[in-house]
Amino acid sequence: MSTVTLVGTRLADTGREFVYRGEGPGCEGCPYRGQCLNLEEGIRYRITGVRDTGPLECAMHDTGVTAVEVEPAPVRANVSARGAYKGSKARLEGPCPYTECPSHPYCEPAGAAFDREYQIADVHGDPPHDYCMLDRELTLVEFAPPVEE
Repeated sequence: MSTVTLVGTRLADTGREFVYRGEGPGCEGCPYRGQCLNLEEGIRYRITGVRDTGPLECAMHDTGVTAVEVEPAPVRANVSARGAYKGSKARLEGPCPYTECPSHPYCEPAGAAFDREYQIADVHGDPPHDYCMLDRELTLVEFAPPVEE
């Protein structure tokens, strides 16, 4: 089910994904707060439609904001290979200091938290790295989007 929210006009493209970070410093006193600050912080969203509302003034976005429809999006991540199968639940293994590793974006993916458990929607297999510097046995999976309550 989609939710209507406001995003910067430069970001309002169908298919674009973003992680909602919450209220910004210029949001205080804004008349559009209720329409704009209505998503769950830390969740990855995909824009599924752009409404033709025209831009609204915004202290955070230089060209204003516009209404879009969004849905929670899946997140690709590296998890422990043990017990990682479609339908199972998994957690991220923990932070990794090796930012140059090709797997780093999957070991610390935007839109997933270390203290949360996720359902695996799909298993993609071997991660992009040849060797884990932390000696972890990992597999690349796709976490299902969180279920809206």
